[in-house]
Amino acid sequence: MKVKPLQDRILIKRVEEEAKTKGGIIIPDSAKEKPQEGLVVAVGPGKVTDNGTRVACEVKEGDRILFGKYSGTEIKVDGVEHLIMREDDILAIIK
Repeated sequence: MKVKPLQDRILIKRVEEEAKTKGGIIIPDSAKEKPQEGLVVAVGPGKVTDNGTRVACEVKEGDRILFGKYSGTEIKVDGVEHLIMREDDILAIIK
């Protein structure tokens, strides 16, 4: 299945964190929080302003980003969990 986001929406795949701490303690799945870091999979064409011009998104495919804890809507694409959210919900691009 191929998903193309509309307007300023972005499709993101979460980046999994390590299951082990620096000291070697293994963290069980029940104690883990969902990561707030992701990889941009697809980007919409951009937001249309009131005067009809289109403003392109600042993020692009392949960017690593940070987003809010409760941002976006969870969807499954080809059996893999993804998030779809607006560009406004993205906090930062990791360089």
